[in-house]
Amino acid sequence: MILCVCANPSIDCYAWLEDFKPGGVNRIDRLKQFPGGKATHIALALNAMSIESELLAIWGGTTGQWIKKTCEEKGIATSGIDLDENSRKCYTFRSKNPKIKNTEILEPGPHCTDENWTDFLKILKSRASRAELVCISGSLPAGCPDDGYRQMIDVCSSIGIRTIIDCSGVQLKNALKTTFYGLHINQDETQQLGEDVMAVAKRLQETIQLIALTNGKKGLSLFYGKDAVHANVKIENIKSTVGAGDCLTAGIAFGVSQNKTIEDIARLGAACGAANCLNEDLGLLNRKDVEGLLKKVKTKTLYSAA
Repeated sequence: MILCVCANPSIDCYAWLEDFKPGGVNRIDRLKQFPGGKATHIALALNAMSIESELLAIWGGTTGQWIKKTCEEKGIATSGIDLDENSRKCYTFRSKNPKIKNTEILEPGPHCTDENWTDFLKILKSRASRAELVCISGSLPAGCPDDGYRQMIDVCSSIGIRTIIDCSGVQLKNALKTTFYGLHINQDETQQLGEDVMAVAKRLQETIQLIALTNGKKGLSLFYGKDAVHANVKIENIKSTVGAGDCLTAGIAFGVSQNKTIEDIARLGAACGAANCLNEDLGLLNRKDVEGLLKKVKTKTLYSAA
């Protein structure tokens, strides 16, 4: 089982509107809702690939319960803590106007107290002990400590469980002060570290076994042990890129759980990320799309210890 940790889940909303007038009244023509949050997308993608997963989250109010129930209805096991304040909603605008198409507005989510966080870590330790791999991804609610990711990594490490993380800002900087198994980081996040992309990857390899470095349409560079490969697949008719990075993380986690080679892990990551872009539903993928794209993924060795 792969445990997916989403401390700040959301209801992701597609909102269709003709145009947007700043300072005026804007009416949404149509609204569609999906369970969201980065690790939620990972759990949903793994589920679509018939890989057993569990979603551990901080469930806030009625919106949190909607996310939880919807995931359970899809066959995903859930766990975590319940708060009174509502989980957030995240809006992605769909429009013929290119200036506002795919614009995102994200709510902050509930407030987490020190006691809430302590309870969450206790449940994390319990659920992680039953997992072969833990994926921790996304933002944390207000009130969580600046080293929240490091604490979660340390909890998993204390019981010998590997973690793959995807975070940014102060959480990423503090997480890098400890050692862990895997990291998904994009081009913008490497710039936060103030170094050249390849320099960042090589430095991080000293303490992190697997590094997935993504750069949008330019594809994935996967650093695994002393080897590195690049993988990419070209697609047309992109419907949405929201959640593509999360689905890529799911593909990598799937490959790791199956003890695949570095090349096959990279292929799975690239195919799952691209498959998400073919699906209008936010953060979701279709297994048949993944299987078709796997045949089209092109890889090349960046360097190898062999």
